[in-house]
Amino acid sequence: MANPIDPTATAFLLAENRRMPMHVGGLQLFEKPAGAGRHYVREMVGQMRAVEEVSPLFLKHPHRSVRTAGQLVWRPDEDFDIEHHVRHSALPKPGRIRELLELCSRLHGTRLAWERPLWESTLIEGLRDGRVAMYTKVHHSLMDGVSAMRLLQSVLSTDPDERGMGAPWAARPGPDRRPRPEGPTSVEEVTAQAMRTALGITAEAAGMPGALVRTLNRSVRNETSPLSLYAPRTLFNQRITGSRRFAAQDWPIERMRAVGKATGTTINDVVLAMCGGAMRTYLLEHDVLPETTLVSMVPVGLNAKQSHLASLDGGNAVGAGMVRLGTHLPDPADRLAAIHRSMKDGKEGLASMTPAQIMAMSALGQAPAILAPMLRMQGVVRPPYNLIISNVPGPRTTHYWNGARLVGTYPLSIPINGMALNITCTSYDGRMAFGLTGCRRTVPHLQRMLTHLDDELAALEKSAGV
Repeated sequence: MANPIDPTATAFLLAENRRMPMHVGGLQLFEKPAGAGRHYVREMVGQMRAVEEVSPLFLKHPHRSVRTAGQLVWRPDEDFDIEHHVRHSALPKPGRIRELLELCSRLHGTRLAWERPLWESTLIEGLRDGRVAMYTKVHHSLMDGVSAMRLLQSVLSTDPDERGMGAPWAARPGPDRRPRPEGPTSVEEVTAQAMRTALGITAEAAGMPGALVRTLNRSVRNETSPLSLYAPRTLFNQRITGSRRFAAQDWPIERMRAVGKATGTTINDVVLAMCGGAMRTYLLEHDVLPETTLVSMVPVGLNAKQSHLASLDGGNAVGAGMVRLGTHLPDPADRLAAIHRSMKDGKEGLASMTPAQIMAMSALGQAPAILAPMLRMQGVVRPPYNLIISNVPGPRTTHYWNGARLVGTYPLSIPINGMALNITCTSYDGRMAFGLTGCRRTVPHLQRMLTHLDDELAALEKSAGV
């Protein structure tokens, strides 16, 4: 039985091409439980495959034909082969993190075939420290990165002795135990919900012209708002290839918290300052640093006002803020202060709007990034922003899967034409993990940014006196 595909999922499917695979991914690192034998990973793969029933979400694939009048529909895979989707791989010697990230880079650059359900998971052994890695990718038409993290967390336990935990793709008996978001959880959902609801809320829509004027005024004054008029062109803002490079590392959140406490800023401000400083150093190395600051699109969470939209979709709303990263400033303390002001301005500007206006303005701010690649105008029009930096909260305590301790989780995201670098951060168990996903050709030596991030955190600590 075929089911229609909603417009947002259809957009992700139709936007995809060889240069722009539209899946999100995640890399998890596990420590084997005490007493694990030499065939532990093979047994782990067997457990992941031996599910009694696969969730319908992981059984459907897109299809269109004359019978569907050319429209995309979801159709269940009648010949589902779990061994195709749950794979077993090993790293070549010496089994360093370098070899692991190289493998994940290749896997992330490969499109998912529409003939099968749009997900794959690879269990990876061969790390010389004995840890086990799992790389999973899921098409954005099925779920976003936030939903994927919640799904993973739903099959983990805080009890190292608990067994019988299922795979993320296993159907749940009885009511679905997966935690559901109370509102929009990603910028894509912001765009989709704006399109679905803004026109239908007459009371909210009546205020749209005033909200647009206020937003444009802030943009013209180069203040943070959902719209950006001042992003310079950089090497990140050009056509990309399908090849990917992935780099990842984590740092103690306490270090960022200490900087924030000493400077009156937030952990998210410090994360952005690390990225801004790393971008500055990286572009200086390549002698292509613009004179004006880089602009990042940053999802901003806000308390939703009491409105028709809020009552329908929960108590939270997410907007897109265009944040100036201060890359033109040589001093790390000045960059952090500039980012803090930029984020504060952006939140205040969005807080003055209703939820419908927040989402409509955010959708409007995304339009240039979406339309320029579609119209092949990269390099002709100024980019609306230079890169995306998002920060996704994760579990605060140690989690386990059937006794295997989760020691790290790192997100992989989607570079698009005209936006060759995406930085996603995830917190877990007292550490902040940075996942940098870029076009292998457009963003050379991307792994150097990890060193720059580390150096920038140390510089922020020094300037803050911590």
